[in-house]
Amino acid sequence: MKALHEKEFKNEFTRTFAGDHTGDRTPRQTPGVLYSKAAPTPVPKPEILAWTNDLAADLEISSPSKEDILILAGNKITSEMFPYAACYAGHQFGHWAGQLGDGRAITLGELESKKGVFELQLKGAGPTAYSRRADGRAVLRSSVREYLISEAMHHLGIPTTRALSLVTTGEKILRDMFYNGNPQYEPGAIVTRVAPSFLRFGSFELLAAQRENEKLRQLADWTIARYYPHLTGENKVLSFFQEIVEKTALLMVEWQRVGFVHGVMNTDNMSVLGLTLDYGPFSFLDNYDHNFTPNTTDLPGRRYAFGNQASVAYWNLGKLANTLSLLFEEPEMLEEALASYEEIFWNGYYRMMGKKLGLDKVEKADKDLISEFEKTLSEIQPDMTLFYRLLAGVTAETKEDQIMSHFKEAFYNDLDDSEAMTFKNLILAYSRRLQNISISRENSVTIMNRNNPRIILRNYLLHQAIEELEKGKNDLFVQLQEALKNPYSSEGYESLVTKRPDWASQKPGCSMLSCSS
Repeated sequence: MKALHEKEFKNEFTRTFAGDHTGDRTPRQTPGVLYSKAAPTPVPKPEILAWTNDLAADLEISSPSKEDILILAGNKITSEMFPYAACYAGHQFGHWAGQLGDGRAITLGELESKKGVFELQLKGAGPTAYSRRADGRAVLRSSVREYLISEAMHHLGIPTTRALSLVTTGEKILRDMFYNGNPQYEPGAIVTRVAPSFLRFGSFELLAAQRENEKLRQLADWTIARYYPHLTGENKVLSFFQEIVEKTALLMVEWQRVGFVHGVMNTDNMSVLGLTLDYGPFSFLDNYDHNFTPNTTDLPGRRYAFGNQASVAYWNLGKLANTLSLLFEEPEMLEEALASYEEIFWNGYYRMMGKKLGLDKVEKADKDLISEFEKTLSEIQPDMTLFYRLLAGVTAETKEDQIMSHFKEAFYNDLDDSEAMTFKNLILAYSRRLQNISISRENSVTIMNRNNPRIILRNYLLHQAIEELEKGKNDLFVQLQEALKNPYSSEGYESLVTKRPDWASQKPGCSMLSCSS
């Protein structure tokens, strides 16, 4: 395998579309272009902290050499690379934000392997034309989070961008973690992100807002030819949008399956490939709370709370439909495609829930049972991950007096008599349903354990790992890195398979986070 600096990088995007080639990193508006040339800013002491072996193998890259680490830190650019920052726009928290762009992400180029063509992007590599008032850097805290969650989501089987490496920079970055007037210096780091493309809804919104209709059509045609080559003919843009609708709806189903909360579902954070993109103040659910948002910036409205994600995705798709409507004489066809979202989501949701419950098929009556699960779990709020793994221990013969002790470790609070009765009635109804499945309970449990993770990346564990790293220890970080490769395992890593401790329920960085990174 060739080392990173020997790999051939392609820059088809920059060859195809207009860009600012000056390399000027002064924050500014760049009308009429989709990117600006942006050289990474060198760092004083780069050191490799993490390397993703299986991804490197897919990219046909060997273990990083000293020269490769310089590339991963932004200290060296090879002649094959053409680093740039993409320009896009978007709706943030429901409001039009105008021109945005990669304020600290710099794409090195496209790397081709037998697995395909991938973009390699350095996050935290310094200022670009789109940094606005920021420094273009990233701190260790947010970089560790992005590195681990990218790989956690991949191994959970959820479409996502990935992370090839994590490099510390040897510099201190000033951040106000909760925007409360208490800035502190934190260690800096850079994540190398990998994806077939980082194109987002906002990439198209930018051109529509500028009324660059011809460039909008060129971007749509290029994206289809590159990433949706099976779509041809005069209706290919409509088919393109329809596939984005489907991919997005099914991505929301997957987030529901594992209890993932993105935290910042702005249109500039939505991928046209249906990938989970831009990890900021994300979280997995601990207690099953539809109103939970991990993002302090999302309070008090909780626009991006767990229970709102599917409807927000629909809203975002509506904005993309409005954008693409400039290419249609009859935009009603886009409206029809958008309207299909609800059916796609709910069909996918019930299929997913049937697997979480280990059902052989989902009948009409099962939809009522699934609704009861949602209602009861939302009221009682057990630990989502522990509950569904414990549910696999319920059988058609489970007795009422066994239920509360069986699920005890999943409860965060003692249930009163009414809550306990409601919960027991739910489990008994599920037990009765198991009497009528056409597959063995052993096969049913296998299905459940393939769809209900045992190990998730809990915020309090992340917080502890980051604190250790800042003190020079990496034991928990390495343990998480390995454990997250097998999230559905039936044994091992017992210390990671516990509910959130009481001390973490209100601790900054464990319960709520900000966009500061």
